[in-house]
Amino acid sequence: MTFEEFVSARLGTLVRYATVVTWDPHLAEDITQNVLVRAQARWSRISRLDAPESYVKRMIVNEFLSWRRRRAAQSIPLAGESLDGLAPPVPDQTAQRDDRDAMLRLIATLPPRQRAVIALRFYEDLPFEQIAEILGCRTVTVRTHLSRALATLHRALPATLVPTGELPK
Repeated sequence: MTFEEFVSARLGTLVRYATVVTWDPHLAEDITQNVLVRAQARWSRISRLDAPESYVKRMIVNEFLSWRRRRAAQSIPLAGESLDGLAPPVPDQTAQRDDRDAMLRLIATLPPRQRAVIALRFYEDLPFEQIAEILGCRTVTVRTHLSRALATLHRALPATLVPTGELPK
């Protein structure tokens, strides 16, 4: 498969994946573009891998994590702007989207690695071992990030959204 064929077939999926990881569609597009520029230069090697799409997705996660570090070192929040660059919450007029909106806003407040673990575990449905491989850490570290993220979300959820059962393991 040529690079052009790969991009035309998988671009939408890669941008959606980056959006889930970053929680910012504009940043997701920038990161995907940067990753694809780098991937094109290495495509002869990447295309020989068993799963080139997985490799590119790992590049997206790594680019997001390094992007956050670079951005934090360069950006100065404006008056009235939150530290994450997010606009203040605006109530959703559609009741059925309120819960989803609240959850997305809460997830956006998590640290980058916890957000990445949430995205890889629940959006990509990857096992802990594969997430650890993607993030370049141990499985126990992935479980710790997930546990802390879920505990933070559980504490921050409005009482109406808190499930009566235990947190998923």
